[in-house]
Amino acid sequence: MSQKRRNIDYPIRRFLFLCLGLSIMAFGVAFSIKAALGTSPISSVPYVTSVISGLSVGTTTIIMNILFVLIQIGILRRDYEWFQLLQIPAAIVFGTMIDVAEYVIEPLHFSNYVQQWLLCIIGIVLIALGVSVEVMADLVTTAGEGIVLAICKKAPIRFGNMKVIFDVTLVCIAIVLSLIFLGTLDGVREGTIAAALFVGQVTKQTNKVARGIEAVFLS
Repeated sequence: MSQKRRNIDYPIRRFLFLCLGLSIMAFGVAFSIKAALGTSPISSVPYVTSVISGLSVGTTTIIMNILFVLIQIGILRRDYEWFQLLQIPAAIVFGTMIDVAEYVIEPLHFSNYVQQWLLCIIGIVLIALGVSVEVMADLVTTAGEGIVLAICKKAPIRFGNMKVIFDVTLVCIAIVLSLIFLGTLDGVREGTIAAALFVGQVTKQTNKVARGIEAVFLS
C-alpha cells in the first residue's frame, strides 16, 4: 500500500476501529441485561427508562448520550471543542448496536443463579474489552466520559473521583425512577455493583488484547 493511500485510509480504519469497540461494549451491555442481575452503572438509567417508556434500550441510550453532549456544551460554553460533537454519531452507533446485540442473544436463556452470573461476567469482560478498544481508537470520548471530563475542567476534582461520583449519581437516578414509576427496584442489583467494581480492573487485562486487535486492524 502506498504511503498516500495509507494516509487516506488510516482515519477511516481508526473510525471503524472505534465502531468495533462500541459494538463490543454494546454486546457487553446486552449480556448484562440478559443476566437480569442489574446493568452496568452507565446503562442503568437507559435500562430503567426503557422499561418505563417502552422504547428500546438502544434508543434511550442514544437520547441520554445526546443529553450528555448538551450538558457538556452548557458546562464548557466557549471552551467546548466542537469536534466532540462526534460523540453523537458514536452514541447512535452504540445505541443501535445494543439493540442488535439484544436481538442476537435473545435465544439465550438461564435456568439458575450461577448461569445468570456467567452471563454477567461475560458482560463485564466484553464491556472492559470494548472500553479498551474505544480508548485506543483515540478519536472521540464517549458522551459519558465527556461529561466527566467537562466537569473536571471546571471544578478541582480528579477524573477518577468524578467518575465514581458520576456513576453513583446515575445509579441513584435509576433507583429513584424505578421506584417511582415501576413501584419496584429494576435494573440495579448485585451485577451493577460487580460492574462498577470490576470493569476498570478487567480493562487492565483487556488492554493487551485490544493492542493486538489494534495492530491487526490499523497496520
